[in-house]
Amino acid sequence: MSHYSSPGRRLHRRSRPAPLSRRSVLGGGLAGLGAASLSLSGCTTGSRSSGSSESIVVAIVSNPQMQDAIGLIEDFREQNPDINVQFVSLPENEARAKITASVASGGGEFDVVMISNYETAMWAENGWLTDLESYMADTDGYEPDDFIPTIREALSYEGSQYSVPFYGESSFLVYRPDLLEEAGLEMPQRPTWDEIREFASTLHNPDEQMAGIALRGLAGWGENLAPLNTVINTFGGQWFDMDWRPMLDSQEVHDAVSMYVDTVRTYGQVGAATSGFGDCLTLVAQGNAAMWYDATSMVNGIQDPNSSTVGDSVNYALAPVMETDYAGWLYAWSLAIPETSQRKDAAWKFIAWMTRPEYFQLVGEEIGWEALPPGSRQSTYEIPGYAEIAENYADPTLDAMDNATQENCMVHEVPYEGLQFLAIPEFQDLGTRVGQQISAAIAGSQSVEDALTQAQTFAETVARTYGWDG
Repeated sequence: MSHYSSPGRRLHRRSRPAPLSRRSVLGGGLAGLGAASLSLSGCTTGSRSSGSSESIVVAIVSNPQMQDAIGLIEDFREQNPDINVQFVSLPENEARAKITASVASGGGEFDVVMISNYETAMWAENGWLTDLESYMADTDGYEPDDFIPTIREALSYEGSQYSVPFYGESSFLVYRPDLLEEAGLEMPQRPTWDEIREFASTLHNPDEQMAGIALRGLAGWGENLAPLNTVINTFGGQWFDMDWRPMLDSQEVHDAVSMYVDTVRTYGQVGAATSGFGDCLTLVAQGNAAMWYDATSMVNGIQDPNSSTVGDSVNYALAPVMETDYAGWLYAWSLAIPETSQRKDAAWKFIAWMTRPEYFQLVGEEIGWEALPPGSRQSTYEIPGYAEIAENYADPTLDAMDNATQENCMVHEVPYEGLQFLAIPEFQDLGTRVGQQISAAIAGSQSVEDALTQAQTFAETVARTYGWDG
């Protein structure tokens, strides 16, 4: 499998904000999420146990790929008959709240937790996670160098990996080449947002229930702000400058947000202000949108013949750009061991089972190649069964992920890590508040100018936490 790289610009490494105490995370990072019960509620399932079994508790998000792992747990039991696995499977927002509260408080309820590259480095810096380097090195055939490099770096802190990826993603554009051809248009492999707007205006046909483009509008730091932040990046915008001065009132941010809002209001789907990832996926899969910019993991739904009518009628291009060479994001669901776990060796055996190359082969053979967790291991794209079905999206996926760095995707140096998010504890709350303002602008209940004025006020409060004295 060929890979792509770009030297890009080189930015100076930034210093990270001071680590947060457990109290500050529990008191501030979970604000707006409500009190998180630490009891093992939600959907729980376990493997067969015996009197001599060692039991571990695994907290995961109830996404389809994770549910597949629960269904395949007997394979783990056959290899590890003395380890009993109890799953706590919860919807994403509830899982984040419960896992964060448990790990930050040192509660010790969980032996394995599913987190992301948003949490990993922050929690490692705070001493809340177990360094996994020695575990990976001592496990025959684990091959940590097989992880996609940008994903491995995103899950590391000071040269050590503290969580391992289950699946990862960047972002790209899916489009209908048949519709473009009918309109006399041709999609570049590296389109600009100006070109995408032009194509959307031509392809938009409400009378035929065809949106020119689908874009997320549903408020949330992990919903509408995910694609929008990459647009802000490639327009040359930023949330804060190197002195933590808020920049959401800059011309670059205004231009990016105005383009996004106007595009989806004019050429997008009905009800865009409340459309999340799942809504857009359904729209595209049922043939009601000509283009969609979003996560590369969309392919699992679009290419699934059981839920999609367009799997044979689509192609993929890199994320649209303006002032940068690339404009994708980087995200990974990963597995980590809290430092408080008393069963670290057993926990690692489970993590190794769920993230080693053999697991992906197992999923393909038992469930189907389209169900493979994408975007974690390079070797996944070399499995013959998967390579065949991924022929038209493997290269753009890997190209996007290989180049999802701030050097390639941003114009200015910034004091925070992250592309579609800011790796600071306050971003869950800040991002959701800003996302609500953007959603209101998409709904037409306020102007982009008013939305960004309020967003700037929210950002100023956070900036003072990091020393800005404006």
